[in-house]
Amino acid sequence: MQLLRPLVVFDLETTGVDRVNDRIVEFGAVRLAPDGSRLTHAQRVNPGRPIPADATRIHGISDADVAHSPPFGQVARELLGLFEGADIGGFNVIDFDVPLLAAEMGRCGLRFPPEDARVVDAKTIFFLKETRSLVDAVRFYCGRAHGGAHAALADASASADVLLAQVERYADLPRAIDGLATVCSTPPPGYVDRGRRFAWRNGAAVCDFGNKHKGRALKDIVASDPSYLNWILTGDFPEHTKFVVREALAGRLPALPAGGGS
Repeated sequence: MQLLRPLVVFDLETTGVDRVNDRIVEFGAVRLAPDGSRLTHAQRVNPGRPIPADATRIHGISDADVAHSPPFGQVARELLGLFEGADIGGFNVIDFDVPLLAAEMGRCGLRFPPEDARVVDAKTIFFLKETRSLVDAVRFYCGRAHGGAHAALADASASADVLLAQVERYADLPRAIDGLATVCSTPPPGYVDRGRRFAWRNGAAVCDFGNKHKGRALKDIVASDPSYLNWILTGDFPEHTKFVVREALAGRLPALPAGGGS
């Protein structure tokens, strides 16, 4: 991978999967320097609310584990400083970790991500090239088991290794971060959104999931059932899918990119 400036690969463990309302309980990051060196940072956070049992079963962090940890507001500036002058990476960070961390920073009056930061997502590349989860990605790309799954620093370190291995493995992937960021921000071929909920059919954006409107043109859903699209906006859908829906409801239907779709 060609790095002209640092790349911060990070991961969050949280109280849940609501990117706006849930809270961070653990932050882990690996800062990759252009010379190949790594700096790591791990921080547990008291979320100021009980950690649901379902979340604890996933990441193993209980209320007792963070009882004496600082609230996010006390470490926010320190964590934000890790991203200064750097690009951002991780596994599923575009749709989850970045918006959740942005919400936490926003509650502290801070802006994240930095305006000049480009984002590369190992999950996006993995789904473009293969399938499934971080555990599978580590096994596939790195040839080892990922024993530290759902510990923030272990997941961040594994994500960094997967990103590096992906660039090494696929000759058609850009080596520079700006090129990788473009790959990660571009919907898969044939799809309108990165979440693959809307696809291109005969030059029109068409719903490609569920039973109610699958196969119907997005413009027809806007006209006949806007409540369905508002349901998407309030549901657990990828942020880019919501962006496409929000634009459509505002009268700005997606346009088929030149040479793309079907």
